[in-house]
Amino acid sequence: MPAFEYEALDAHGLLRTGIVSADSARLARRELRQIRLMPVRVDPVTAGPSEKMSLPALRRRSALKPAELMLLTRQLATMVGAAAPLEEALHTIALQAEDKTVRSILHAVRTRVTEGQRLADAMAQHPDAFSPLYRALVAAGEMSGNLGAVLERLAEHLEKTEHLRAKVTTALIYPIVLSAVAAAVIMILMTFVVPKVIAQFDNLGQQLPLLTRSLVFISESLSSYGLLLLALAAAGAFALTRALRRPAFRRRVDAMLLSLPVIGKLLRGLYAARLARTLGTLVASGSPISEGLMAAKATISNLVLADAVGAVGISIQEGASLSQALRRTGLFPPMVVYMSAVGESTGRLDLMLTKAAEHLEREFETFTTAAIGLLEPLIVVVMGAVVALIVLAILLPILQLNSIALM
Repeated sequence: MPAFEYEALDAHGLLRTGIVSADSARLARRELRQIRLMPVRVDPVTAGPSEKMSLPALRRRSALKPAELMLLTRQLATMVGAAAPLEEALHTIALQAEDKTVRSILHAVRTRVTEGQRLADAMAQHPDAFSPLYRALVAAGEMSGNLGAVLERLAEHLEKTEHLRAKVTTALIYPIVLSAVAAAVIMILMTFVVPKVIAQFDNLGQQLPLLTRSLVFISESLSSYGLLLLALAAAGAFALTRALRRPAFRRRVDAMLLSLPVIGKLLRGLYAARLARTLGTLVASGSPISEGLMAAKATISNLVLADAVGAVGISIQEGASLSQALRRTGLFPPMVVYMSAVGESTGRLDLMLTKAAEHLEREFETFTTAAIGLLEPLIVVVMGAVVALIVLAILLPILQLNSIALM
């Protein structure tokens, strides 16, 4: 059933806005009058003057924020779990949504569900809003007839993923701000303070100490070529960004990152945890392992590991077990391989993969917390050392003059 966004006056003359479902605009106005609202404007949700969204335009704007997707999924899981019809649940959630894009997406999905499409197929019309993993889980829930429980697992999966991302982001804010302030202070000292102080020694006829001469060279370079260096850095960053869009170059960079001593282990653990949690959720929802791997592959941004997941899927199709296929790649932590083997032998693969994911996530969280805790004092120490070198470079000529005067 189509949805219409309306503006109407109530019995007290106050303007009310909302969304109403009806077969036509005329019936929508009639429904508003039945609830004692005088319609002022009634427009289709996907083509009203306030939004002007055709289907292609709606797809371009259909990206949802993580918080919006989490809330939507949790609400849908609650209503479907309470035996509410899917069409009614989508309509109710759309009425509660404050963002126009969210309302438009939900009503577009509801319209297709009303027309007989599966929920996963309706969501596939909005790939920016609902990821392949999201749609795969919904499809598995519909096929198993247990959509409510699957949506609950999906909501928990989204909440845990967002919690980890938000925790790392929040922890990095202070070091980033501290680094920016430190860099700004050092730049001000080098470009404005140091030249004026060093200029006092130009007419003394004495050779300046090596540290002071080095400081003068850096200061003059920054003053003369600072904008050029900044432009070169921006050009280099742009070139690197463009180069990373090429799969061959991206794979070399991703392989290099995985080969680094600490960072490589951290990345492998992080992506393995994401793979294990995703695959565990899909297996618990009734999806075949091979299909679950293809959906989980989309959640891994490292191309080398993504290729490895694809190879695991091919090995499983050829008859290998999950643990054997993971072991052959040599890229995933032994914890994931071992827990996969235990899960296959006990028939609780979903549970074992979830436990492996929880262990790796705790390990990643502990490491990042400790690393960020060490980063803050390290920045202070580095900044103090740089400022101390600048002060020492300024004091050395003064001490040299005093020594000459005493002689």
